[in-house]
Formats: sequence, C-alpha cells, structure tokens
Amino acid sequence: MLTAAQVLAQNNFGDTRTGGLAGPMGLFLILVLATATVLLIRNMNARLRRLPDRFPQQARPADAGQADAAVVDPTDGTGAQDSSPNPPNGPQQRQNG
Repeated sequence: MLTAAQVLAQNNFGDTRTGGLAGPMGLFLILVLATATVLLIRNMNARLRRLPDRFPQQARPADAGQADAAVVDPTDGTGAQDSSPNPPNGPQQRQNG
C-alpha cells in the first residue's frame, strides 16, 4: 500500500528525460529571430541613409487653395460657413403648405 508521501513524490508529469529537443530548438529559434532583427535594422538604416535631408515642397494645384478655404480646425471652437455652391446634403427646397 502506498503512503501519502509516496503518492505526492511520484512524477505525474511524464518522463522528463526523453524528447530533449526543446532546449536546442529554443536556441535555434532565438538565433533565427536575433539574425532577422539584425538584418532588419541594417536594412532600415540603409534606407534611412538614402533619404534626402529635406524633401522638396510639393506644388499644389490651383483649385486646391479654394478648397482649403472651407476647411476649419474643429478643435478651435469656431465654425465656418461652407462657401461651396452645393451643400453636402444637396440643394434644400422649401415647400409651402
């Protein structure tokens, strides 16, 4: 008959000696991830070095200046009237009746 100490001392988690592949596989994955990270950092640094110090100012189309007049910062607390001929909901008509 088994005593309580013998029952508690039993290894119920399987044989820990077989299938010792977790350690080498973990090391392999860590080395692969480290290599990929180093290559990614080198690639990004090379791309950043190729960028110009300043980008040229892009020319705006002539009609873009008129469209910007109706754009308002919604956080400043003031409202602006849309000066376009057609409001966003289409022309509103009054019905008499």
